[in-house]
Amino acid sequence: MKHDFYVYFLIAFCICNLTSATESDPPNIILVMSDDQGWGDLGCYGSRLIQTPHLDRMAAEGTRFTNCYSGSAVCAPTRCVLMTGLHSGHCTRRDNRPSVGKGPYYKRPLVPLKPEDITVATVLKKAGYVTGGFGKWGLGDFDTTGAPAKHGFDEFYGYLDQVHAHNYYTDRLWDTDQYVALPENKGKSKAVWSHDLIMERALHFVEKNQNQRFFLYLPVTLPHGKYEMPSLAPYEDRAWTKNEKTHAAMVTRLDKDMGELFALLKKLNLDKNTIVFFTGDNGPNKPLLARMKSAGPFKGTKRSLNEGGIRCPMIVRWPDHVPAGRVSEFAWSHTDILATISDLAAVQDIPDTDGVSVVPTLMGKKQKPLEYIYWEFHNPFHQAIRKDHWKGIRFGLKEPVKLYDLSNDPEETRDLAAQHPELARKLADLLDGARTVSPHWPGQDTQ
Repeated sequence: MKHDFYVYFLIAFCICNLTSATESDPPNIILVMSDDQGWGDLGCYGSRLIQTPHLDRMAAEGTRFTNCYSGSAVCAPTRCVLMTGLHSGHCTRRDNRPSVGKGPYYKRPLVPLKPEDITVATVLKKAGYVTGGFGKWGLGDFDTTGAPAKHGFDEFYGYLDQVHAHNYYTDRLWDTDQYVALPENKGKSKAVWSHDLIMERALHFVEKNQNQRFFLYLPVTLPHGKYEMPSLAPYEDRAWTKNEKTHAAMVTRLDKDMGELFALLKKLNLDKNTIVFFTGDNGPNKPLLARMKSAGPFKGTKRSLNEGGIRCPMIVRWPDHVPAGRVSEFAWSHTDILATISDLAAVQDIPDTDGVSVVPTLMGKKQKPLEYIYWEFHNPFHQAIRKDHWKGIRFGLKEPVKLYDLSNDPEETRDLAAQHPELARKLADLLDGARTVSPHWPGQDTQ
């Protein structure tokens, strides 16, 4: 019996030490975000038309979330929410363009991050991570307060301006502190596809930093328009529109790139010490609904706070930590990314945000539901809130709230406000108090 006691004690001691070692050795962190890819564009989320074997494998080897939400219904505010952990009623950039006034951004009325905005990269750089971003930034040009180098990134390669990112055959890309020319694309030439360059640099970043902790932020431009790419394989012979073929080919190409990323992590023996997040920035465009079913079963598209505009894919993989093959219905959003990543990195002084760490959920543990998830969008102005399985949405500050039970009506077809007036009033009160007035986005009454 005494021998058995010591054996059990030794096993328990080793388990405790393993847990402590895991907590004291934070992982490398990779955050990949697609652009205008719908919830239903991946095989593991139900697509029957688009081939995504590598992301499907990622879901089989990690956890797939069915109730994760983007920060907004368009790209720039989503990036702001994702980076700062402030929801779209508090963050600096609440829409692609301001409702009032102008911002000093490329001589267009756009608003950059403020100097005091704290980003995921700021937090991780302070914690000793080397930080790199590759793809579409969208939160400030090089001569504004929102440049990536001013917000924690050691290296950034790609597009600073979101509209510039529509051009896959651009003649220049931003490289950390300067624009670099792509003379092959001068004039109307289409010799170099920018996504190839962006992925090449992202993979090189991993390889050159394999011996230190790194944060790789990869907000790729695929599958956003313009719908142009070198090859439409494997869909060139399908009886679809050209845009449908290109959208599908872009998603499959991104899937292939994810396979190359995982292969590199395994080659460098980084696989088990790297957590990888894959998500999307907002819902799809309307033309992709009929055949492609890009929004899955949901109503709404990009620019809408209905589920189809904000419900996004989220797959998380970290071998031996995040449960494999798990599907979670836990509801969370990009607002929670900064708090979650800070927790993973064992950051002690986490800045105040609107988010909550969902690390317990990622590790397969029980976690109480979030108090609520909030969004606002300004073209046209409307607000939405999710509390438990209830969803409230209203247009204007005085309009009545429409109420949906997402557990029984995820398509948002039956307004239950009349049947549950007290709950509708409670959500209206939360909507009233969730936001602060922004000089660029004051909020509007639709009446």
